[in-house]
Formats: sequence, C-alpha cells, structure tokens
Amino acid sequence: MSDVLTRTLQFTDPRDLADLRTFATRAKTIDDGAIRLQASGPVLAAYVCVLRPRLLGESTPTILGLRTMALAKPADADVTVALSAVLDRLARAGEHDIELALPPVAVNESWAGIGAPRSGWELLGELPDAAMRQAAEAGISEVAAIMPDKPGALIVNNARATVWGRELPGTGGLPAGAAFAALTLGFLADGEQKLYRAGRWYRLSGPRGHVLARTGSGL
Repeated sequence: MSDVLTRTLQFTDPRDLADLRTFATRAKTIDDGAIRLQASGPVLAAYVCVLRPRLLGESTPTILGLRTMALAKPADADVTVALSAVLDRLARAGEHDIELALPPVAVNESWAGIGAPRSGWELLGELPDAAMRQAAEAGISEVAAIMPDKPGALIVNNARATVWGRELPGTGGLPAGAAFAALTLGFLADGEQKLYRAGRWYRLSGPRGHVLARTGSGL
C-alpha cells in the first residue's frame, strides 16, 4: 500500500465527491463535529454522528449516519477528522475532480471508537419512508415545544433523550432518533427502509444510505 493511497482518496466519478459534500453538509447542520472516513479496498465508508449521550447516565441513543462510495483505487485508511476540514476541501474541488486529500489533523470523538457489527444482522421488516418522515417531523415539533427561549445544555439533552430515545411503535425497539437521522441526512424518498437488528444495534438501510442506532445508555 503506497503512502499516497492513505492520504488521498480517488473516486470513480465526480458525482461521488458531490454526494459526499451533500452528506457532510447535512451532517454539519446537526452536529458541527467530525466525520469518520474508513476506506477498505475499493469502498469508502463515511460515518457521521447524529445523536449521542453527552451526560453520564443519559438515555439518548447513539445514532450514526453512514454513506458508502466506490473508490477508483483501493485504499486503506481510517481517520476521524473535522467536518469543516473535509467541507473546505470539497468546496475547492472542481467540477471534474475525483480526488479528496484527507485532512492531516485527526480529532478524538467517542462515537468513532465504537463499531456496529459487520455480520449477524437479522431482517425485522420494512418501514415506509412516509412513516419515518412523519415520525421525525412529529419529534422535531415535540422537541421544539419542550424548549424554553434560552435552554441550557441540561434541558436540551433531556428533551432530546426523551423524544429521540423513545421507541417507534411496531419496530421492535428502534429509537425515534433513527427516523430523525434518516430525514435530516436526506435518506428518505418515497420508498421503504429495511430494518435490521444485531444485539443492541439497529440498522435502517435504503438506497441513499444507512442509519445505525445503538440502544442503551452510554457510548
């Protein structure tokens, strides 16, 4: 493996860079944090954090968004970097560019240290995008209604834990925050999401991306 491959990712199509920019931009509106870029062979997996517990004992589930993209050249990299750093590079990319130079400075994020299972997923069923959108919009309205004019961190976290940690009816335990993630990251269209489970983890999978949710308190 050459050093270039660990520092620069080469995509198969300029539209892949545009997709990554859209994904990162949406993620930054939710949490101005980090993105994990995990390249293995011909595939890049890009993870972002939508929700996570921030206080000890908090019941907010850990919810991640995942997009995968094809690489033109095999690569081997696993870095967690600032979303702003990646977006700066993507903003400078030309219309026909297919390369992304990885930011040199890594950041430490607790959510990036946990990994969903790669196997052992059990298909639970399919959930209509329309139902996911309705659940997400209802939750957004509920959170907004709970918040006072100038909420402190504790109030914000408690509201999110209450609303997004609640189980979506008929899903076998999927937290409502998964619907929020699917909506805000642009994964919902007019089709369906396949719902899988592996232990404490749930996965919503559709043509536009995946939402990974881990239930239980703590990271």
